[in-house]
Amino acid sequence: MKEMTKTRKLLVNGGIVLLLLALAVRTAGTPGTAGEDYAAPVYGTAWALLPPLVAILLALVTKEVYSALFTGILVGALLYSGGNAELAANTMLYHPDGGLVPALTDLSHAGILVVVTLLASLVVVMNRSGGAYAFGKWAEKHIHSRVGAQLAVVLMGIMIFVDDGFNCLTVGSVMRPITDKYKVSRAKFAYLIDATAAPVCIIAPISCWAAAVTYAVPGEYHINGFQMFLRTIPYNLYALGTLFMLVMVTVLRADYGPMRVHEKNAEKGDLFTSGDRPYDETEQEEVSENGRISNLVIPVAVLIVSCIAFMAYTGGILSGAGLIESFSEADSARALVMGSLFTILVTLWLYWNRGVMKFHVYMESLAAGFRSMCAPMIILILSWNLSGMTSLLGAADFIHGVVEASAGRLEMFVPCVVFLISVFLAFATGTSWGTFTILIPIVCAIFPAESEMLVISISACLSGAVCGDHCSPISDTTIMSSAGARCDHINHVTTQLPYAMTAAAASAAGYLLAGVIGYRTNSAAALAATPVTLILIVCVLIVLRTRERRREGLSPASR
Repeated sequence: MKEMTKTRKLLVNGGIVLLLLALAVRTAGTPGTAGEDYAAPVYGTAWALLPPLVAILLALVTKEVYSALFTGILVGALLYSGGNAELAANTMLYHPDGGLVPALTDLSHAGILVVVTLLASLVVVMNRSGGAYAFGKWAEKHIHSRVGAQLAVVLMGIMIFVDDGFNCLTVGSVMRPITDKYKVSRAKFAYLIDATAAPVCIIAPISCWAAAVTYAVPGEYHINGFQMFLRTIPYNLYALGTLFMLVMVTVLRADYGPMRVHEKNAEKGDLFTSGDRPYDETEQEEVSENGRISNLVIPVAVLIVSCIAFMAYTGGILSGAGLIESFSEADSARALVMGSLFTILVTLWLYWNRGVMKFHVYMESLAAGFRSMCAPMIILILSWNLSGMTSLLGAADFIHGVVEASAGRLEMFVPCVVFLISVFLAFATGTSWGTFTILIPIVCAIFPAESEMLVISISACLSGAVCGDHCSPISDTTIMSSAGARCDHINHVTTQLPYAMTAAAASAAGYLLAGVIGYRTNSAAALAATPVTLILIVCVLIVLRTRERRREGLSPASR
């Protein structure tokens, strides 16, 4: 075992040294200073995607996220600076469009950190109030099996549709005792959370994701962004397929790949299987056993309603804008911050009037929530820094050229091509919003506004962005899912990947069919691709389940 560890370290260190040497040779001769007109020597080329790929590969090989992300950032800075160490260091830390410090001071990023902190604090407060404990006791009377526990996680994830981050933290906190009782592995629990976060939000008309998509549709094409979002929902094959697959995997008990190993070990009592337990050291929460379910339900309901209300408010509903217009113009980041803070205050008033907890305990719980999110927030910050490096290298321009070159040949294949490119870009950068912000304007330039192919292609873009985000170890949703389930992050990524790739393959086939039908008919007949995709997923699951059970029957030692 020690020899294997030494070999792995030697390979990793040798690979890093060779990579840095190759970068130095590739970018030799670059000036040591960067003026206003400075551009990276490799700007707009395939090299722009190297930093995130290095980070992802190292994370999967070394099972360590922080150093992997830092190495990816360093590679990106060296590519940008042409091997100049001084310029690379300044770029990493202070470049206004990609440095670490500007990433922290960016309003949208700061808003996400505030929301994550407030939501984590709210979760701790609800737990200490006994609300989650009371809900668990109630659920024990209605949930009697592992299948029931997993379906309950899916149902609760679907109900919390406003924001994927709150979805991950709330569902994780509330359902963790129940899934632990019925011996559902933490890896499977994290997958259930992750697969009901972004896939639910991307098909929910009232969510921060709907507002983000609306913003991404360029106004010069005279397309109503919110109405376009509504039209894409039936074509969002990956989101619909993932939710359908969740239910089928659970009901058919068709676990496969690394996840099956985790589930088999969980049935024997080991919920983690391997890897570190990063959340075992967190402070034990003082949970009241005399709490009420309403201590949980009321804050969650207030959060959902207040976030929706503040989205309408930031969209100008008080200034005379209609309901649809206000949601299409909403500032989702501001709305989430305002809704979270409002819920914190309402919860304080509720618990104080009920005598649930003392004021100083409530305030200490808020601090405990912040402490519990320190590790995930570090990963988030490094991921933003890595995304900034990728942007400085011109990844968007490179992808733009690839899509335009593909679109100019066979239009009927554009939805499938857009889906695959969107998956890759979101996986490499860890951002679904950034992905569809890049690709949607390109798609709008290809097809006329009244074309059904435009709807299908935008759906493919959204679907692929969610898929890549779902798979990526540097995605904020993936990070929050690991935190919510208290699962080792790399365990979550490696066990989830085969499931996501199954849904992605079926979705790619569906977009191929939808593109052919839509191109020939220019009508909603292309919706036939949706049930075909779902049927394909069921067929694949049945084949995989049969293969796994047959293999275990032939090898009793692997049971």
